[in-house]
Amino acid sequence: MHQLGSLFRHQLRLGLRLPADIRQEFLQESVRKNDFSMRIICAIIFAVEIFNLVRVVFLSRSGLGTWNNRFYFAMYCVLLGVAAVWLALRRTLQRAPVCVQWGAQYTVTVLILVWHIGLNAYDLYRDPAAGTTVLTTALLALAMFIQLPPWCSVVQFAASYLLFRAVMAPLLDAGSRLNLTITFVVSLTVSLALAYHTTVALRQNKQIMEINTKLQELVQRDPLTGLLNKTTVECWADQVLQGLGQTGRIGGLALFLVDLDKFKQVNDRYGHPCGDHVLVETAEAMRCVFPDAAGLGRIGGDEFAVLYDRPMTVAQAVALGQRLVEQLGTVAWQGQPLGVRCSVGVCICTRPNYSYQQLYTETDQMLYRAKETGRGRCCVRQLVPAGQRQCEEGLV
Repeated sequence: MHQLGSLFRHQLRLGLRLPADIRQEFLQESVRKNDFSMRIICAIIFAVEIFNLVRVVFLSRSGLGTWNNRFYFAMYCVLLGVAAVWLALRRTLQRAPVCVQWGAQYTVTVLILVWHIGLNAYDLYRDPAAGTTVLTTALLALAMFIQLPPWCSVVQFAASYLLFRAVMAPLLDAGSRLNLTITFVVSLTVSLALAYHTTVALRQNKQIMEINTKLQELVQRDPLTGLLNKTTVECWADQVLQGLGQTGRIGGLALFLVDLDKFKQVNDRYGHPCGDHVLVETAEAMRCVFPDAAGLGRIGGDEFAVLYDRPMTVAQAVALGQRLVEQLGTVAWQGQPLGVRCSVGVCICTRPNYSYQQLYTETDQMLYRAKETGRGRCCVRQLVPAGQRQCEEGLV
């Protein structure tokens, strides 16, 4: 029994707790739902209470000549005032933080509930047989149409129930008190159930978004090195190139192609595990040498790409290429230096109306030239707008 009691208390705490990681989303969703519901509720209030005002003033024999009619008239005006103030402030509150919006909605619902308790209590003081339809309707309507965090629901309905016990219960027989108590419990249960289902839906949506983000990352990444894959490199470079030449756009793109020299010999001599190790180490070396690059990618077996979304000078490109060549020279396998080398081709493009395929072809020519002239070199070409001087440079 003790274990069952502990389990029940644990489940109750879980049901009443709003997870911190979705608290903001829950409030935003509550504000969105409640805004629609409260507009409907306000419309009903205006229709019903205006009719009641007309009934009191024009359709009753005494009009406002009796204290009773004046009390009802004042109560109807109070509820109309609450609805009118809410509708007047609603647009202003939309620019406020979500917690302020939710707080205002919560305050209005509490006022509406207290108003119904007060009106129903007065009805019972006048006529003990009047029943509790007014309060019952309000309880169920607020439970079904106004979404609250679990603890707020507990506080609201518990406080309302205590107020009911203090004000109305002495006027009701045992059966009526029991029925209204059941109505409070049902209303609280409905409110908690709505909050629970919203919490579950938000958690599921959050998990789906996280899964989609991870899947998107997997689609864009090379599984061995964690660098961008070939398709992602091409798409990103094309987007940058399409922006060149637009009005007010000053910029360019620098593309580095890196190819490991005699990589097949490493695989043949040390095996594929060593080859994979070299590829991973190459990726790490690129992250070290190009920390501010816009993108690092593996676009083939032992071919890599580096993207910069800004132009650079030939000297800067050459210096980066040389640093990468030197960095790869330190790669070792099982404590034995491998003497890894690479060739680098670079194209610095500030020319408009250029596609990635054209840029890749130009850069590949620079890579071929670096290999042709002895490997372990960096060759750079500038692609500038027509009329400007184009520059090439090679480095041992």
